Formats: sequence, C-alpha cells, structure tokens
Amino acid sequence: MKILIIGSNGFIGSHCIDYFAAKGNYVWCANVSELESDRCYKIKRQNSDFTTVFKTQQFDVCINASGSAHVGFSFGNPSKDFELNVINVQKILIAIRDYNPNCKFINFSSAAVYGNPKTLPIIENTPCKPLSPYGFHKLQSELLLTEYHKFFNLKTCSLRVFSAYGPRLKKQLFWDLYQKSLKSDVISLYGTGNETRDFVYIDDLIQIVDLVIRNSSFEGTIYNVANGVETTISEAASLYINAFCPEKKVVFNGEAKIGDPNNWLADVSNMIEIGYKKTTSIDKGIEKYVLWLKELK
Repeated sequence: MKILIIGSNGFIGSHCIDYFAAKGNYVWCANVSELESDRCYKIKRQNSDFTTVFKTQQFDVCINASGSAHVGFSFGNPSKDFELNVINVQKILIAIRDYNPNCKFINFSSAAVYGNPKTLPIIENTPCKPLSPYGFHKLQSELLLTEYHKFFNLKTCSLRVFSAYGPRLKKQLFWDLYQKSLKSDVISLYGTGNETRDFVYIDDLIQIVDLVIRNSSFEGTIYNVANGVETTISEAASLYINAFCPEKKVVFNGEAKIGDPNNWLADVSNMIEIGYKKTTSIDKGIEKYVLWLKELK
C-alpha cells in the first residue's frame, strides 16, 4: 500500500511511520518540520496547503496524526486549536476529494468529545458533551468526515483515542510524573486520584490503525480506541513510581483541572469485531515507557 502520514514527527505519527514501513508498505510523510524529499512533504505552519501532496501522488491511505492534542492549549488559544484540528482537516478532505478520491482517510479524534458521560462504559453513540474547546474541535472534525463521506463519497474514519501512552510521548500523566520527579521527592498532581482513565499502549493503538485500514467500511465510521479497562489515576501513578522512582511520593491536591473528565471507560466491542486483541497491559506498558525514559538520561 501507499500510505501518507501527516504529522509524521509526532508521537502517534512517528510510530505509524515505523510500523507501516516495517510491514513493507510505501510510506510518505508530511510535517511542518520535515525536510523536503522524495517521500517527505513540508507543510507550512501558517496557511497550510495539502493540494500539492495529493496532486503529486495517489495514496491508498492517509492517516492524519497532526493537530493540537492539548486541552489546556485550547483554552488559551482556541482559534489556533480550531485551525489545527478543524480547518486543516477540511483542507485535507478537499484535497483528497479533488485529487485522490479513492484514498482512505483516518483522522485521530479524542475521547474528549464525550466529556463526563452519565454512564460507563462509553459506547460510540453516547451523547457528546465536550468540556473544552479541544473536545468541541475534535467533534467538529468528526462531523467533517461524516459530511465528506455523505456528500462526496469519501472513505473516512474517525478514531476516538482515550489515554494513549508509550515511548516518545512527552506530555500527559506519565511525562508529567517524570518531569516532576526530577525536581522533587514529593510529586503533586491535580484531582483526588480516584479519577479514572482507559489506557491504551502505543503498540496496541497502531495495531488498531492497521485493523481499521483492512477491515473498516470507511463510511464516516467512528471507533473508540482503548482497552475497556478502567484504571484510577492513583493506580497508574503508583505503577509508574514503583517502576521508575520508588523513593518518590505522589500526593493529590484535590483541585479539578479545567477540561479534565472524571471517569472514562470505553466499550471496545466494535474494535474487537474487526479483530482487536490487547497485547500490552498497563503495568508492562509502563515498564516499557520507563525504559525509554531511562535512555533519555
């Protein structure tokens, strides 16, 4: 297959590059910081244009792993977050419609579209009530994929990623723990520790992308990307501390962080139907993440 990965230097994008290239696919990359070459496209930070990308090559699959993925950023920079997560997605869809209409398009959305659901587990048709501009923008990007499938017959699919983690991720819970552990013996985190997340290791996430490419109908389809396992933040933090710095202590300040949900647990029945099987438990995943952190030193 010919696969284009937009946002190829990011956490998910870089792992997609490694995985699909190792499987013998022809892989192209696109990023704002890429050096232009035969298989790499440089995208402008301002007024991005994807026309040239799809005019010069016919791709079987386009994976969009670009955009902002930071709830806090979206409160301070809602216009920029909208540009990165909505406008750029529309630009990609227009370019595909005009020059590469048979290309399968996968866009990474987020569980942030759900907000605080009333019941668990969360199924894909759970009402969406985002708690942040970021969540609203991801939901708008999903609607664009539905629109372009319905009216222009494009092959589109949105992946609602829950709490993804693994080597190369330099944000969110485990990176925060790492950064704070370098500065203090007592690590303070927001919340009570009883908040829950559904963690998915990067290798399993990439497995899901592969299964979607091979088995999804691409009819504006939406999938939860998670493991169907509810883990408290306190439990996750303890696993990390025990693996990386057991002499450190984690405390919770009891303050709610703006935009953060209370409890997440995904229903992953639709993923299982297309062949998904978890390969990495959270304790093993954290061990792998810690090994990567130690290599950074």
